[in-house]
Amino acid sequence: MRALPRTLTAAAGVLALTAAAVVVGTADTAQAATCSQSYLPLPDPTCTPGTYNPDVTQSTIGSTICVSGWTTTVRPPTSYTNPLKAQGIIDYGYADTNMADYEEDHLVPLELGGAPRDPGNLWPEPHYGTKTAYTKDGVETKLKNAVCAGTITLSAARNAIRTNWTTALQVTGIG
Repeated sequence: MRALPRTLTAAAGVLALTAAAVVVGTADTAQAATCSQSYLPLPDPTCTPGTYNPDVTQSTIGSTICVSGWTTTVRPPTSYTNPLKAQGIIDYGYADTNMADYEEDHLVPLELGGAPRDPGNLWPEPHYGTKTAYTKDGVETKLKNAVCAGTITLSAARNAIRTNWTTALQVTGIG
């Protein structure tokens, strides 16, 4: 199950990832997917439920998400996210295992106060298909701008994107 490797410490997670890569790389060995692709372009909600950064609340948006450049202060480095992405590609059973074809994306984006390092908020989102990681980026920005303008609440934006980012703009009345 995806939850187990994602709750391990970073060192143990890398060790588990290395072991998983050896198993997957062995001829005649198949790795069963533990997360479903049937939700695409959304993540499997069992594997990636989406989580929030407790430092970001409606009362702190003026000193957090609404400050230009704030997300760079909380964004985890690729040395942390790349092992999660590699494991996620295995967990989702993607036939395409080229890491460059995915973005290890935050379901609840950093722009809306998503938890930066919680594996339950990160998943390997494909760069291919009709609705991709690139499409989601535009939705994230529009929602953040609406929150910072006071058009919608942080809670409404977070709930909409966590539930279904493809309909979040319509649900919140932004799009």
